Amino acid sequence: MRIACFQGPEQADTPEGNLALLARVAKEARNGGAQLLVAPELFLTGYAIGAAAVRRLAEPLDGPSLGAACRIARSEGIALVFGFPERAGDIVYNSAVAISAGGSVLASYRKTHLFGDVDREQFSPGAGQPQLFEIGAFKAGLLICYDVEFPENARMHALNGADLVIVPTALMQPFDVVARTIMPARAYENQVFIAYVDRCGRETPFEYCGLSCVVGPDGTDLARAGRGEALIFADLDRAALDASRRINSHLGDRRPELYSRLTEGTERS
Repeated sequence: MRIACFQGPEQADTPEGNLALLARVAKEARNGGAQLLVAPELFLTGYAIGAAAVRRLAEPLDGPSLGAACRIARSEGIALVFGFPERAGDIVYNSAVAISAGGSVLASYRKTHLFGDVDREQFSPGAGQPQLFEIGAFKAGLLICYDVEFPENARMHALNGADLVIVPTALMQPFDVVARTIMPARAYENQVFIAYVDRCGRETPFEYCGLSCVVGPDGTDLARAGRGEALIFADLDRAALDASRRINSHLGDRRPELYSRLTEGTERS
C-alpha cells in the first residue's frame, strides 16, 4: 500500500482555506498512487491559535468541515487522516479523524496526553481507548503528537493488532529527537509501521521541526521530509512486515508479570 504524508502548511489558515489545500494535495497524492493521505495535527485550523479561536472554530464530528473532507475523499478516491478541533457539547478536544476513500468516517481519536500550556489552555484530554480501522491490507490506529512519546500508547496499539500507527503531530523545536530517534524506536520495538506527520513553518511562539517520516518495523526510514512544506510517499509491504515480525519477537517475549508498576501511576523514586 502506498501512503502519502503532507507536511504543512507553512502558515495556519481558515478551515475553508485548509480544506481547499486538502483537496489539492489529495489529488496530487492520488495521482502519485497513494491510497491514504495523512496531514498534521490540527490541520484544519492551525495549532497555536489560542483558546478563543479554537472554541470558535471547533466542530462536531458530523460538522460541515468534516462533511467537506468526506466529499474530498470520495471525489479523489483516497482515504484521509488529519487533525481538527472537535466540539462535543461544551468540551473541545484535540482530535484526529480517518475517512475512507468512499467518504465515510472510519475512526476518530481524541488526544489523551496534553502537552504544555498550549494544549491545556485549548483542550480537554480524551479518555477513550483508541480504535483500530482497516486500510488496504493493514490494521491502523491513531495517536496524536505527544501521545506517541509515551511508549505504552504505541504498545497498546501493537497488542491490539495494529500494523500501522498514524500520528498527526505539531512537533516544535527543539525536539528533533522525537522524529529522528523515538519514531524509529517505536516502530522497531512494536513491529509496526509508523507514519509521523508534522507541521512546518512558524506559529508564534513555535517553530515546527518538520522531519515527517514513515518508518518501517525494522526501524529504517521509508520516507522522510526536510524542514519545509512537502508531500512524501512511502510503500508499505505486508510481506516485509510479516518477515520482520518472524525475526523480531518482542511482543511474544514480553513478561507482563514483571511490569505491574507501569500501571500503578507512581511517581519516580
